[in-house]
Amino acid sequence: MTLPLRAAAIADAVRNGHSSARTVTEAALARIAAGNPALNALVAVHAEQALDEADAVDRRLAARENLQLEDLPLAGVPVAVKDTIWVADRRVTQGSRLFADFRAPADAIAVERLRRAGAVVVGMANSSEFACKGVTTNPLFGPTRHPMDPTLTPGGSSGGPAAAIAGGLVPLALGTDAGGSSRRPPAHVGVVGFKPGFGAIPYGPGFAEPFVGIAVMAPIAADVTDTALMFEALAGPDPRDPDSAAIAPAEERPVSSLTVAYSPAFGLDAPVDDDVRDAVERAVEALAHAGARIVPPEGRFPHWPAGVTETALMPLQHAGLAALYAEAFRRDPGLFDPDIAVQIERGLSLSGAEVAAAQLLGVEVGRALAAQFSAVDLIVGPTTPCVAWPLDRLGPETIGGQPVPPRAHAVFTPLFNHAKVPALSLPCGTGRGGLPVGLQIVAPRGMDRRVLRFAAFAEETLAGCVPESQPRARP
Repeated sequence: MTLPLRAAAIADAVRNGHSSARTVTEAALARIAAGNPALNALVAVHAEQALDEADAVDRRLAARENLQLEDLPLAGVPVAVKDTIWVADRRVTQGSRLFADFRAPADAIAVERLRRAGAVVVGMANSSEFACKGVTTNPLFGPTRHPMDPTLTPGGSSGGPAAAIAGGLVPLALGTDAGGSSRRPPAHVGVVGFKPGFGAIPYGPGFAEPFVGIAVMAPIAADVTDTALMFEALAGPDPRDPDSAAIAPAEERPVSSLTVAYSPAFGLDAPVDDDVRDAVERAVEALAHAGARIVPPEGRFPHWPAGVTETALMPLQHAGLAALYAEAFRRDPGLFDPDIAVQIERGLSLSGAEVAAAQLLGVEVGRALAAQFSAVDLIVGPTTPCVAWPLDRLGPETIGGQPVPPRAHAVFTPLFNHAKVPALSLPCGTGRGGLPVGLQIVAPRGMDRRVLRFAAFAEETLAGCVPESQPRARP
């Protein structure tokens, strides 16, 4: 598996006239034609529109003199967009038969900003139905396969975007994340997935979300430089999204001054496979040796509210699905992925008090984590407790030698959505079979650039931990 030329290098070459957006786009389309059939990462490729967009970028460049980085920072960079995000006049389905013929009436703000920055949208990337499942498969398009082993899943729901990066099809992808959807798949395939803090990148216009108030647009890339480049092109408030907000500027303090708490299980009573724990611990030791101020927390850390688990928060997703799709489900349950149908049925069975209890717990999660960030600057730990598993299962049958329910693989990501803080998954080594392991880096709300800065330091430090099966492509 070979990662593509980096976005920063592409944009620099296109801006400086050493290449053209059309040439870059043609090369991306050729890579997609050769590599996508085995992965099923992209479910729609818009070759004609992409070439038209590339020509438009080249015309914009030809019309400008003394072009700077801030002018078209993503000049000519091919981007895949998750098939849940609106791209104007493109078919966007959410992986659902209900939306099989839907054409988006407008760009999402994030897509609008990608175009403004000079990026070229080459196609739509696969997702689980309504982005509500921890593996990437749906009734319309089937499964996305892991780039290192086609018998494995990349996870979900942004498995299509993550596999498109890891498989060398495109240098950038835009996913969504309401519970780890754009951190876990990147961890499983060995790329970078960044969940910004809530509101850092404007959301919508687009589909109604089952999870209200925690979903974000999420850049996915091969390295931290490209992730940060994409984030900066997308971040900042917009009056069309009342939840969007400005974030803190980049800090001048050295990375070595940041207090970083390492938490092997993020304070949760959750099993972790030995290979994952070992890879993360080796990475943390390397960071400490390189000058990071790693502090071992006393006892469990973070200290969450009593009773907090992902299961306790899932009624919000189930109730949201029921609110949005119960009518269609009652008319024809067979339209839905059977696993999504189960979630809708659960949502229909919930009482208002049960939904409110989950909502209140989510608020408590945010408050508890905010209080704990008064003592540390960052928290790090595993993105997932396991490496990738077989394609035909919702999750691994065991983790840490214990039988586990299907969602046990997702335990370390959702609480940070409910806390609305930025969190990033960085490749940090390998587990069994050479499969990638991710290190999750978390900061207080508004400190998105702190996460990216520390991730850049960690990436450089851990360069020797990148698996040989995933060579770091160089411009």
